Amino acid sequence: MKTKWIAGLAAIVVVTVAGWLILSQKQAAPDVTVATLKGDKLSLSQLHGKVVLVNFWATSCTTCVGEMPKMVETYNTFAPRGYEMVAVAMDYDRPDYVLNYATRNNLPFTVALDLKGDAAQAFGGVRLTPTSFLIDKKGRIVQQYLGVPDFPKLHALVDQLLKES
Repeated sequence: MKTKWIAGLAAIVVVTVAGWLILSQKQAAPDVTVATLKGDKLSLSQLHGKVVLVNFWATSCTTCVGEMPKMVETYNTFAPRGYEMVAVAMDYDRPDYVLNYATRNNLPFTVALDLKGDAAQAFGGVRLTPTSFLIDKKGRIVQQYLGVPDFPKLHALVDQLLKES
């Protein structure tokens, strides 16, 4: 009886460790292309070599609008060191609302429209906002945030990633 219990416990430990190893692997970010408010096309692959935060948001999302000042602060703090942010408006958000919000609030980072929902789909079917993905210099997703990030922890992670070669 004790042998079966030990064997069962060992199996659970092996499965748990294997699962942790699989989940801790950094996944490559999808190379999506979005239309920016400036009328350009931006592919994430153009940002390789930089630490990037891709933030899915909507003007109708009060949490998204509430976190934007901190997103601006984060961008302004780290952009001189190679940090980029792409705020991707969801497909249900009206482009004129997005443009008005970005202009009125002087958003300093790239604001893009996901007109057909392709970018959200490529990032695992994002439907809830805000949802953000932190991507390292090699184009790998390091962290996903559902809701408002813990900004001190985000800043520490961005700082660490910017120091890596």
